[in-house]
This record gives sequence, structure tokens and C-alpha cells, in this order.
Amino acid sequence: MGSRRRMVTRSDHLRRRVVQELEMSAKIREGLRNQANTIVEIAKICARTFERGGKILLCGNGGSAADSQHIAGEFVGRFGMNRRALPALALTADGSILTGIANDYGYADVFSRQLTAFARPGDILLAISVSGESESVIKAVRLAKRMGLVTVALTSSGGRLRLMADYCIQVGSRIVPRVQEAYLTVSHVICGLVEEIMRHGTTNIRRPTRQQDVFQLHQRSEGVQGRS
Repeated sequence: MGSRRRMVTRSDHLRRRVVQELEMSAKIREGLRNQANTIVEIAKICARTFERGGKILLCGNGGSAADSQHIAGEFVGRFGMNRRALPALALTADGSILTGIANDYGYADVFSRQLTAFARPGDILLAISVSGESESVIKAVRLAKRMGLVTVALTSSGGRLRLMADYCIQVGSRIVPRVQEAYLTVSHVICGLVEEIMRHGTTNIRRPTRQQDVFQLHQRSEGVQGRS
């Protein structure tokens, strides 16, 4: 009986853990409603870039590399409707390019070097970093701005990246898995909006200002787990 009681207690604990994790994830994603205007503006600039023949390039490390490929796949394939393929390129996908650049130049150059090959003025760089301090991502954003790209960042509440990008979505958590879940939600919302905008026509796009488009959820500069 004692063993069975312990098993039931353990199962109850695990169920509570599941509910707590789901509630935390939902609360963090709910907090993004404060940045709805910025999300709309990002979708508009993406749609206009596609309509003008431009493309989106994406970069990030670790889980953010996977997010980059996921988002690119939604644009090149389809998200919610049948439409033409939209040019999006994840700079994280070609192992030969990544390892070659890392070996010959250093890992910090793996994305910026690719920008010199693939990017053109007016394109978009979507940079993803939970910490906001990934050096390869920071270097790519710096170069993108010099090249005349529009820079969009997905990050949390710390790091340099939030201050560099033209448009920035900041997830109000320092728990890496929860932040990554919010990235997926935001990217799917943007994909759906882009399809809707391109179907019905674009509207005027508001240029970003630091006060309007960088919504800082936290003022503290605590470190974020990992640097993906």
C-alpha cells in the first residue's frame, strides 16, 4: 500500500507540474498582446518586402537556428492558404557553409559572411537570440544595418540585440523554453498576417522609434540561461 500511495502522490505531483508549465507558457504568451502594434508593423514590412521582390533572411543559434528554419519553411511553403512561394532563407541550414566559415574565419562570422553573399538593400534580417548577446547574431545585425537591410529581432528582456534592431519583440521571461514557445507563437501570427496583408493589400507602414517599438518588459540586467 505504501508503494502504491507513493506512486499516486508522484503522479499527482507530475500532473500539477504539467498544469503549472502550461499556465506559465500561456501567461507569457498573453503578455505579448502589449506588443501587438509592433507585431503588425513587422508583418506589414515583411509583406511589402515580398511584394517588392525582396526576401527575408533569418539567423540564430541552437533552438533559435531551428526557429529560423521553421519560419523560413512557413514562408517558402504555405502557412494558412495557397499562395505563391515567398523568398525566405535560413542562414542556419547549410552545414558545409556554416562549418566552412567557422573554420576559415571564426564562428562569429557564420551569419554575417552569408549576408554578403545573399542579402541586398531592402531585404529583412530576422535575428533570433534568447540572451540578446549571441555574438554571431549581433555581428550579423550590425552588418545588415550597414548594408541597408531592415532588422527585426526576437529576444527576451536583456542584451544588446533589443537596442540594435529596427523592430524588436521582447518576450517577458528569462526561462529559455518558455521564451522559445513564445517565439513560435509570434512567428506564426506574423506568417498569418503576412498572408492576409498580401491577399488584401498593404497599408502604410510606420517607421520604428525606440520608444514605440522596443517594449522593455524588465529593467534589470540579469543573465539569461544560455546564449541561443
